[in-house]
Amino acid sequence: MSLSGFKVLSFDVVGTLIDFERGILDSVRATAGSAAASLDDDTILEAYRIARALPGAGWFPDDLARVYLAMAPMLGLPVESGAAEHLRDSVERWPAFPDSAEALKRLGARYRLVAMTNAQRWAARHFTQTLGDPFDAVITVDDVGLEKPDPHFFSFALGRISAWDFAMSDTLHVAQSQYHDIGVAREMGYTVCWIERRKGKKGYGGTKEPPRFTTPDYHFSTLAELADAVDRDLAEAVA
Repeated sequence: MSLSGFKVLSFDVVGTLIDFERGILDSVRATAGSAAASLDDDTILEAYRIARALPGAGWFPDDLARVYLAMAPMLGLPVESGAAEHLRDSVERWPAFPDSAEALKRLGARYRLVAMTNAQRWAARHFTQTLGDPFDAVITVDDVGLEKPDPHFFSFALGRISAWDFAMSDTLHVAQSQYHDIGVAREMGYTVCWIERRKGKKGYGGTKEPPRFTTPDYHFSTLAELADAVDRDLAEAVA
């Protein structure tokens, strides 16, 4: 299907629109100071990924306090009072990718926009404000009671979308994470657009490695590239 044929764009938020890796790196370095001076980005993100996946994980981002305490012995980070909470609370200041807000504004003029995030509602409010409040609907882990890549999250979202009289075939799911989004959405029958935010970087950073790579229907390295492609398709349709 041409991009101009979709009616709804659903989005992963953390990692696709919000630069969570930069948020984590900045917070850990601000808290740890000289203890983190010799740690490169990949080392910190690997510790984060391992800690996040340990048994006993809770909902994100409340769980980040536990994550910090699990990372601390791996990286030699300080654990004084407030250090773990600093990582959790830093999500209020996590930056959007430079192209996110403007691209969402452009896309919002053409489509209904739906956020599908594993973040809790309190954090989603900060993320959406950072992005300029572009969404027609925001679905959080609090709403669904489980996290992606559980397919029930995507089914829940379809229920919201169907209330607008749109179907899966009208929807393009846009995400960075092969593990949390692209693989499961494609298996369910969604048309998927992979935003490869880590293009040119090794590995999967702070995100779990998928069991296998899923070839997306559309593939861009930035959200601005998707918005540009939409503009081209719409211009061709008019012509």
